Amino acid sequence: MTTATTRRPGDRRISPVFVGILAVAAVAGWATWTGYAARPGVAVFLFVTAAWVVSLCLHEYAHARTALHSGDITIGAKGYLTLNPLKYTHALLSIVLPVLFVIMGGIGLPGGAVFIERGRIRGRWRLSLISAAGPLTNALFAAVCTAPFWLHALDGVPMVFRFALAFLALLQVTAALLNLLPVPGLDGYGVLEPWLPYGVRRQVEAFPMFGLLIVFALLWIPSLNIAFFELIHTILRGLGVDSAYSDCGYWLYRFWSGAPEVCAVSS
Repeated sequence: MTTATTRRPGDRRISPVFVGILAVAAVAGWATWTGYAARPGVAVFLFVTAAWVVSLCLHEYAHARTALHSGDITIGAKGYLTLNPLKYTHALLSIVLPVLFVIMGGIGLPGGAVFIERGRIRGRWRLSLISAAGPLTNALFAAVCTAPFWLHALDGVPMVFRFALAFLALLQVTAALLNLLPVPGLDGYGVLEPWLPYGVRRQVEAFPMFGLLIVFALLWIPSLNIAFFELIHTILRGLGVDSAYSDCGYWLYRFWSGAPEVCAVSS
């Protein structure tokens, strides 16, 4: 009989779905680099969207893998170690909404996805680390995206590809920072939750489903939006990325709206 704790051969095998998304990112990245696409914005859109979904999968994988090593041996049977986004408990929150957030406002905000059996985890520090693993993955992804900038290794890198990398880095930085907010439903609250009194935890149990949407709604307030993106651009400048690069990446990504003339690139 197969149980939730029985290890099956496919529990940790990388999903063909993830491989397919990775392939789209690679091909679109090549088209962005070479200028093969007739419209650079289309290639940037496909590259950034596919790479963003890859980062979402890695974000949730980090949660799952940390939970597995912290005591939740049911993780494998749930398919979380296959990097298949279709295995997540909330596909809408995990994939659809984050992609829509990027398209609508250039905001990287992963949603809750993997179901951790917290009763199997021993120790509050382990519970906090499980929640922190996702945003830390986004921070690492941002470091990789910005490496050509802070390593001063941009010689030979096409301008349109620089724009795409800068915008992808912006998404990763926003994902890391927003997810660390102590708001129910976000990882920041998950880090804090094990240390809160039981009564407080019970009172906020009904709010996690709305925390993500509330944060996104608040970011539509002009003053908050400006302050937030000033912070993001300050971080990116510290990593060597000029705000003009990420801005042009955003406008190229939204190819249907037309990029400003200052972002024009030759193929």
